[in-house]
This record gives sequence, structure tokens and C-alpha cells, in this order.
Amino acid sequence: MRGIIPAPAFAFLLAFGASTPVLAQEVVLGQSVEGLLVYAKEKNPEYAAMRLEAEAARERVYPAGALPDPVLRTELQNITNFGSDASPNLLPSRVGGTKYTLMQPLPFWGKRDLKRDAAEAEADVAKGKAGVTWTEQAARIKTAYAQYFAVARLIRLNKEVIDLIERIEGITQVRYAGGLVPQQDAIRVQVERTAMRSELIQMEMEHHHLRSRLNALLARPAQSPLADPERLRPIPSAAKLDFVTLGDRLRGKNPQLFADDAKLRAADKNLELTYRNRYPDFTVGVSPIQTRNRVDMWELMFELNIPLQQESRRSQEREAEKMTDAAHARKEATANQLLADLSENLSAIDAARRTEMLVQTSLLPQSELTFQAALAGYETGKLDFATLLDAQRQIRKAKQDIVKAQAEQQARLADIERLIGEDL
Repeated sequence: MRGIIPAPAFAFLLAFGASTPVLAQEVVLGQSVEGLLVYAKEKNPEYAAMRLEAEAARERVYPAGALPDPVLRTELQNITNFGSDASPNLLPSRVGGTKYTLMQPLPFWGKRDLKRDAAEAEADVAKGKAGVTWTEQAARIKTAYAQYFAVARLIRLNKEVIDLIERIEGITQVRYAGGLVPQQDAIRVQVERTAMRSELIQMEMEHHHLRSRLNALLARPAQSPLADPERLRPIPSAAKLDFVTLGDRLRGKNPQLFADDAKLRAADKNLELTYRNRYPDFTVGVSPIQTRNRVDMWELMFELNIPLQQESRRSQEREAEKMTDAAHARKEATANQLLADLSENLSAIDAARRTEMLVQTSLLPQSELTFQAALAGYETGKLDFATLLDAQRQIRKAKQDIVKAQAEQQARLADIERLIGEDL
């Protein structure tokens, strides 16, 4: 029957159809940095580990403020049955008496709350560390993608220049055949083309290295395919890159400052707890006493520890005070360093922006006009080949400078977003 597909072929078609979306997804990944960030947030093992550690730290909060487990004690009295005809025994109903004591330790008032607050602060420290891990990972991905984009554009530019040199070579060969230019011009254009091809090999190697680096940041095999980058993220306007505004956002959103603030809160709570240890903890209990087969007596107990080791406690208090001071100093030092980094990156992104604008609006048009004039002059014999070659190199350098300035802006933007803890 013609209309029936054999079972092996049908199974192959099903398998191929099921794998096609996966392959398409693999190829599409890399077109934009946003897609890479979404993938990394789900797949990156380092961030996943830090996030799980933060969740584990959150689970320590309730136990920190819970009461200690009660204690049950059993005491067998007169197990030799002295004074009676019975033989020694270990059964509660066959000894002189059995005392059951149920005891519950009770910390001094406020200690449980302080322990719980300190545990919450420690959980926030772990959360802040997870945030630091992600912002640093995201900044690496953004920077590597900007470099990946730049190298791809430089490769394209290099190939365009090679095509241009080949056209110039055709003109040179014609003029050399007519005896209008020396053989040196024909040789120099070939040397220039060879040098450009050598440079292209280096760029392609760098492109391969950056792809491997991006795959490593995404926790993918190094040789996994990545699509050609299509676009860069837009750079915020100069008005949005205000130091004062971004400084306020940094103080409120930076995960490292969040972690340092949580460490400070934990140190404060531990200091209060250390002061509270000057007061005793308690233990209360109830004890039914069994005689033979009946309970005929009850006892109540109250116990407290006596905090006599005052010098030891004073040392602990001084340690807690120093730890609090250290947390204050660490938070201040972190804030100062982060603000200095923010200022440096804002200055750098502004310089890269102005460089791109200058080259785009002034240097590149001038270089193109110079090249057109040099090409016309060379074709008519008014200019030598060296002048034409220099004009072509100026255009190439101008375009390379634009691409590098764009990549520099993206890298600086990634650092700024890492510092403020969120995307602009």
C-alpha cells in the first residue's frame, strides 16, 4: 500500500520532528544578551548553589528561636529492696520507688527573640551573597557578549576591507599592465591583502574563544553553537547616568551592601544577646513518684544557672562589640569603594560615548571623502598608491574605533548595573 509509511521511517520522522525545536532553540540562543541572561539564571550552577544556600539559611530562623527540647529523667530508688523480703529488681513497680522527672529549659526573657533575629539577619547575608553572585555573573555575560558582538562586527568589517582591496588590486593590475604604475604597487596591494587575511584569522580565533567563554558562563559545553549576535542593548541617555541618582540606587539595591547591612544587624543582635547572657537561664520540671503500682507523690522543681564567670562574659561582650564595629567599618568601606567604581565607570562610558559620536560624525565621513579623492587621483595618476592605501586604512581604523567604543560602552554599562544591583 503506497499511503502507509514504514514503521522505522515513521519513528525517524517523529524523532526528527521532536528534536527540531531543540536544535532551533540552541541556534537562536546568542542573538541577544537578554536571552543569555534568562538562560543563565535558570541553568548557572554557581548561582543555583548560592540560592539554595540562602534558602537553607532561611530554614534556620525558626529553630533558632524555638525552645530547647524537654528532658525526661527516670530514677529507680532502692533497687536492692532493702528492708523487705523482695530480691533486687529493675522494674519500676518492684523497687522501693520510681521518680519520673520532666524538665523544660527556659532561656531568659528576650534571648529567643534575639537568636531568631540574628538568624534572620544571617539568612539575609546568604541572600545578599546570592545576589552578589548573580550580579557578577550577569556582568560577565554582558561584557563577554559585548566583546562577542564586537569581534563579529570586526570580522565582517575585515571581510569588507578585503573585498575592497581586491577591487583596488584589479585597478592596480590594469594600470600596471598599461605601464602607468610600477610593479611595487601591485606587490604592495598583495601584501596588504595577505596582512588583512592574517588579521582575519586572529579575529576568528578570538571569536571562537569568546564563544567558549560565553558557553562556560552559561554552563554549556564549550563547543555548543551560538547564533550570530544581532544587536546590543541601548545605552541609557546621559541624563539617566547621573552620579547622584545612581549613587542613591546603589545604596538601596547593591547586594553587597545588603549583605553587609545584614551582617551589621546580626552583629547588633549578637551583641544584645551577649549582654543578655548576664542573666541566668531557667529549668522547670514536674516529678511524679511511683511506689509499687501507684503514684502517691508529686514534686516540682526549679533550676537556674548562676552566671559567676563575669570576666569570661566581659571578654565575650568586648568581642561582640569589636565585631559590631568591624561590621560598621566594612559596610562603610564597601560603600566608598562601590561609589568610586561607579564614578569611574560613568566617566568611562561618557568618554566612550563621545568617542563614538566624534568618529561617527566627523572622522569617518572625512576618511571616506579622503579615500574617494585618493582613489580618483590614483586612477588618473595624480596620487601614488601609498596615499590611497593610507586613506583606506583610515576608514578601517575609524570603523574599528566605532565598534570598540560601542563594546566599551556595553562593558561599562554592565559594570554600572552590577554596582547598582539592577538593570537600567
